[in-house]
Amino acid sequence: MGQIILKNIRIHTNHGCLNEEKLIGSDYRVDLKVKLGLEKSITSDDLSDTVNYVHLNRIVKEEMAIRSKLLEHVAGRISDRIFKELLRTEKVVVKISKLNPPIGGDVEAVSIKIKRKRFC
Repeated sequence: MGQIILKNIRIHTNHGCLNEEKLIGSDYRVDLKVKLGLEKSITSDDLSDTVNYVHLNRIVKEEMAIRSKLLEHVAGRISDRIFKELLRTEKVVVKISKLNPPIGGDVEAVSIKIKRKRFC
């Protein structure tokens, strides 16, 4: 088992329950970890024997562009698409952080993190 990790994907989008968040948007950071068997790609040196991180990044960017009230919902959509489109993936960890959230205090970020595994 191995991991492919995309760290600190930066996106500006409009998630949240507040009208201001819908209009102005916020900056977000996404960290993604997928677990899969890498033995074949270690030997073959062939992209088709692994998960393409360009594809992973595209999934994150496309799902983050779809407005949701809850970051949990967005993370669920990201993991669902990864399992649907990248069949080699066995486990997914998604962490989404809203930077400088509008919560009435000096808070760098609010984050949610989900861990899911493929059900056979």
